[in-house]
Amino acid sequence: MTTVAIIGCGRIANNAHLPALSELENVRIKYACDLIESKALKAKEKFPKIEQVITDYNVALADKEVDAVFVLTPNFAHYTVTMDALKAGKHVLCEKPITVNYPLSVEMAEEAEKQGKILNIGVCNRYNKSVEMLREWVEAGKFGNVYHVYCSFRSFRSIPGLGGDFTTKSQSGGGVLIDWGIHFFDLILYILGGAKIKNVTCDAYCEMAKDMKSYKYKGMWAEDTKNLDGTNDVDDLITGYVRTDKASISFNGAWAQNIDVPEMYIDFMGDKGGARLAYGDKFKFYDGQTLETICPEYDIPNMYKCEDEAFIKSIETGVKDKNNIVNILESMKLLDALYASSEKKSEVQF
Repeated sequence: MTTVAIIGCGRIANNAHLPALSELENVRIKYACDLIESKALKAKEKFPKIEQVITDYNVALADKEVDAVFVLTPNFAHYTVTMDALKAGKHVLCEKPITVNYPLSVEMAEEAEKQGKILNIGVCNRYNKSVEMLREWVEAGKFGNVYHVYCSFRSFRSIPGLGGDFTTKSQSGGGVLIDWGIHFFDLILYILGGAKIKNVTCDAYCEMAKDMKSYKYKGMWAEDTKNLDGTNDVDDLITGYVRTDKASISFNGAWAQNIDVPEMYIDFMGDKGGARLAYGDKFKFYDGQTLETICPEYDIPNMYKCEDEAFIKSIETGVKDKNNIVNILESMKLLDALYASSEKKSEVQF
């Protein structure tokens, strides 16, 4: 039995990890922690497997019964809470992104190694059945040489929590790139077999809500965190090009664009075949040899449950899995390089 503490009782806790952990018989949820006690209490009402509610995560870190913590806080707190947990001898699953930048991410990886603890990152798509199958098909040669990938993560006026943590760079580390882009780029690098970055060029824009009080929208997720007297200094649209040692990647991403057509997909282009992955859903494979369109039939299990099960197994065995921080650092390095390129208005090389 693995005893865990949940630190941060917001959306990702309530919608993803608490439902998953509640189904795992070999997991005990001893604590739910949030600075806003009412949020932790609501989580306990919804998920009775939670034993205690606390507002200071140090209580859980001091408890010798606690084996691991789930860091489900806003981005800026990932570093501090994770480092404290590792130093207290706890294993950690930290939600994506690792933290607000690459240098701090490296420090987290080094601390996990120093303490001999598992530190996994919540890039859940690595446990999505579609992503796993695409990686297997690439490895099996069905695509031939995968030479280019195009990804689009674009939506219509969908800036989250305008003026709050999501749009305040000091709290989030960035906008649509660090929020949505991390999922897309990480799964691309993973499917390509651990591609390494060679150079990048990128432009980032913050255009759609310069005057927050006049910003119009049909829907705003995380609306309860908005603050129209707050800050909006992050990217709402991002575009660019990446060269890796395996394939080139071009992309367009937008929390908010004045085109009401959501486009959330990734195209993998090989010399023998190609595929379009509908983000969070299934893919179609286009066979360049037979000219057939293949729509594989398969179920997509709950990727959060798979992710959390793998984390618990890593704790039990000591074996690092594909979501271990050492396997995610290249994705964070890429985000930093893209932001650096957009600020310098020039290419960044490695």
